[in-house]
Formats: sequence, structure tokens, C-alpha cells
Amino acid sequence: MRDAARDDTFNLASYNCVPPAMRLSELDYDLPEELIAQEPLERRDDARMLVLDRKTKSTEHSRFYKLARHLREGDLIILNDTRVLPARLFARKESGGGLELLLVRPINAPEKGPDGAWIALVRTHRALKENTRLILPDGHALRIVGYARPGRPIVASDDGIAIAQLLEHDGILALPHYIHRPPIAADRDDYQTVYAEKSGAIAAPTAGLHFTDDVFKSLAEAGVRTATVTLHIGPGTFAPVRALEVESHTMESEWFTIPPSTQISIDHTRRVGGRVITVGTSSTRALESWAITGDAEGFTGLFIHPGFRFKLADAMITNFHMPRTTVLALVMALAGRDNILASYREAIRHRYRFLSYGDAMLIL
Repeated sequence: MRDAARDDTFNLASYNCVPPAMRLSELDYDLPEELIAQEPLERRDDARMLVLDRKTKSTEHSRFYKLARHLREGDLIILNDTRVLPARLFARKESGGGLELLLVRPINAPEKGPDGAWIALVRTHRALKENTRLILPDGHALRIVGYARPGRPIVASDDGIAIAQLLEHDGILALPHYIHRPPIAADRDDYQTVYAEKSGAIAAPTAGLHFTDDVFKSLAEAGVRTATVTLHIGPGTFAPVRALEVESHTMESEWFTIPPSTQISIDHTRRVGGRVITVGTSSTRALESWAITGDAEGFTGLFIHPGFRFKLADAMITNFHMPRTTVLALVMALAGRDNILASYREAIRHRYRFLSYGDAMLIL
């Protein structure tokens, strides 16, 4: 596995995908602004769920708390247990100018070594020079110590306080840009799965936001098991596709790991004839990266788009995605572009809630 801390464009893009090339316009659909959910539901599992059978092309309207009824004994659900960091910081230069930072990830693998320098995104009018000192509201400071690549400064603590600790104290949750309100205290819990465990993501694996203890109980009673992977979601997942030919898009790498217990569970599920059901595009990319490379942990820039041949994911629980995004390309790869667009039209007609705080989709 190449060291993606030094090569942030490491990419399995287009692995085992076949022509013809997909045009960017094929990732388009009309999303009414008023259907983009701005707030979470009061109860997570009350979310509506559109169930798509990709073989029969049929759809069914359901609710997430009924998930177990749509699955069968022996199925295995794969959850991404990443935990969202309050990764957004406001700071000022010693010269007085204010700026905003988004701390993306440690320069080294999150699970390796001490907390040191981090790769960041900086919102400012001009590029920051190396050695620029950035003062946080509580008086602690960061320093620009280099650049991973253009537009990706590397920052380090300037006073010995670990960056992860600074984030917990000064950091603000970075809600997606299409949520047109500032984050509130409740978002710290609402924008986190109930099973989140390993800190490292800048955004939530939103397909997992619908799960509750009651849902897990009903799944267990139905003989449906669960297992976890970790993929720390970074800006690569949400960067819009701009290449006219979709296959030319390059994703920024993200750290993933597949625990041995999950590997055993997947093998058992295959042997008993169950289905591997991934929760969200991040879990899917983690599994398929492992299937392709044989590496159970590392950095992946795998870009899954139509033409991809899935090795492990049989079905998926997902949310409804933005046009012209890698996540929309992924669900089209699994279910077929025509099936997805027809399902999205159905969801729009029935006024489903879209995107991160929106409703769910089960692709069987």
C-alpha cells in the first residue's frame, strides 16, 4: 500500500470499470431546494425508506424502523463506526486577519503514532506563507509548517497542545454546505451515529444516522447480524465531480480499516448464503478497497462509478445524494443509473427529505 500521507491523490479510480465513458451530465437530476433537509427528525428511525429491488425495478415505500422486515436471516449489515470531529476552527493571523480552517486528518494514518501535524483546508483571501502563526480564540496557536499539496497546508500545534485536544475544546462541527444554518449544540449528537466510536471524520456516514437501539434489537431478533469497518470521511467524498468524463475524476484519499472480526463475519455470511449489506457509500468503498488490494487497512481513493464490478457488497442502505457527486455515481454503479433516477423521481414526487438529515433508501 502506498503512503497516502505523502501522495494524497492515491487512487484506485476506475478499477475494473469498463467503457463506455460516463458523461458528467449523466449524474444530473433536478433536486427541489425545499426537499433538502435542514433539521434531523425528532426520532431517527421514523425516517421514510424507499426500497428498490434492482432486479425487478420495483419500489416500495416504508419506514426505517421496519428495516428488519425487508431483510432475511443470515444477512450481515456493515456499519462505518467513524466518529465526526468538530473539525472547523476560527483563527486569526498575528497580523490580525481572520480565517477559517477545516482540519482534515493527521498527516500520518489516524491509528499510527502520536498526534502531530494535520492536513487542513483554509478559507482565506490569499495563500498562507509557511511559518504563519494562527491564534485560536482561547489563545492557543497553530503554525503552518508546510504544504501537502497546493491548497492543503500542514498545521502543527505551536504550544504543545495536541490538535485533537484543541478541536474538542475550540472546534465547531462542519455541517454540509447545503444545510443553511449554523450548527447548534444538538447537532453534536444528531450528526453522529449512535454507534460512532473511532474519531477521525469531518463528516458523518449519514446513512447510519437512522439506526437506533430499537432497530438493532429488531435486526437481532430477525437473525440479521452487524459488523463494523472504519473509514474516516474527508473532503474527497463530497467534492463535486467536475471532469466532463466521470472516470477522469480523482478522489482524495481517506483512511480505512477492516477489523479481523468483520473479515470473519463476511466469510461466514458468504458460506451460509447471506447477503452483505453496506450502510452508506463509505462502508462500501472500504469493503471494495479491501477486496481489490487485499489490504485490510490503509488509504483509499477508490472511485466507484457505473461499470464497476462489486466483489463484496450485495445490497446497500443509503441516503439520497446531490447531483454530480461521487456518492451518486456509486449508488448508480450498484443499482443502475436508470433505476436510481427513476427512484429519485419517485422520492421527489412523494416529497422525501434529501441529503444528510434526509430519508433513507434500501437497495436490494
